Amino acid sequence: MDKFVISGGRPLSGTIEVSGAKNAALPAMAASLLSSGPVSLSGVPKLRDVETMKVLLRTLGVAAEGDGAMTLDASKPSGGDAPYDLVRTMRASILVLGPLLGRLGKARVSLPGGCAIGTRPIDIHLKGMEALGADVGIREGYVEASAGRLKGARIALDFPSVTATENIMMAAALAEGTTVITNAAREPEISDLASCLNAIGGEVAGAGSGTITVEGRKSLKGGTHKLVPDRLEAGSWLLLSAMTGGKLAVAGARREHLESLEASLGRAGVAVEEKGGNLAVSVTQKLRAADIVTQPYPGFPTDMQAQWMALMCLAEGTTVVRETIFENRFQHVPELIRMGADISVKGTTAVVRGTGKLEGAQVMVSDLRAGIALVLAALAAEGKSEIRRIYHLDRGYERLEHKLSSVGADIKRVPQDA
Repeated sequence: MDKFVISGGRPLSGTIEVSGAKNAALPAMAASLLSSGPVSLSGVPKLRDVETMKVLLRTLGVAAEGDGAMTLDASKPSGGDAPYDLVRTMRASILVLGPLLGRLGKARVSLPGGCAIGTRPIDIHLKGMEALGADVGIREGYVEASAGRLKGARIALDFPSVTATENIMMAAALAEGTTVITNAAREPEISDLASCLNAIGGEVAGAGSGTITVEGRKSLKGGTHKLVPDRLEAGSWLLLSAMTGGKLAVAGARREHLESLEASLGRAGVAVEEKGGNLAVSVTQKLRAADIVTQPYPGFPTDMQAQWMALMCLAEGTTVVRETIFENRFQHVPELIRMGADISVKGTTAVVRGTGKLEGAQVMVSDLRAGIALVLAALAAEGKSEIRRIYHLDRGYERLEHKLSSVGADIKRVPQDA
């Protein structure tokens, strides 16, 4: 196991490139199971979760080659199980359920794992498969589903779950007839998956709105698709620039995907600007407290909540953070307190009293987004920090220490016992 050793308090400047979105890569990779021809993806980030999905697809008979440019050939899928040893490490593994059921008429997928940030039940996925005509059950820790050819249906989601929306879209792509998904998730990664499905012969309309229509096809062909940039990584770098007083240019980000974050930054006294195709921030006055409530897109993203809390530790005043998506997503709070933060938590609400500074400390990562929040805090803090259990960060941030070092950060990856 490795750890990061960070000496903070340095203004960072230069250009930092945003990678392709992990949350777009994983469903696009799973979608290759639907296609009788090769699917070529570009902009694929080199991450632990991407490697896990690649291994899982190979287990299911997909020929998977390449890294940043990846080719996936499911012309001869073997089916089989999505085993516990792989699925337990990554919740997105459940995304093979819909494609397997749509292509082969059967699927056996272990109940998923991933970051310990809440229960995240998969009942919405299972209800969606049943609505399409599948017989679904849970036996010995596995989801088992079977059907003849799936039938299009009108499916109203109980909650706009991103992965459930994606799973149903993929299953419906090979169903007979039309599927209409209402209360669908609206995240940019949903639109990206729709573009990917259309590129390989599918017919999906309405992605990005609350209603998605999928016209089923008898088969899908191969095709090419470029992944959308990672809006969560881009947002993290904008906050980092504001926290360190630097001049970071964030390259490759799409401003239209960051509107809720930009609005919150404006209330905190931070302006987002577009310069030469890159995004940058300017802090025109002292950072001030700005409350947030996490919501499904286009609201403030739960995956930016921990980073926002780190920023608010440096602000003037008291910030109220309400988490409405996951019930266990304040695990970074004790670690920020170790760095000098003044935060109290009651239920799903955290109150941050800005101290204006943070101090280096030894801290531990509990999940992916908590981990990047601690990295941001350490880079802004006075003194040296050690961040342990950084394997969580390897799941979602490509070449993290290399990117940060290139803009002036003092960050080193060393063995944890060193």
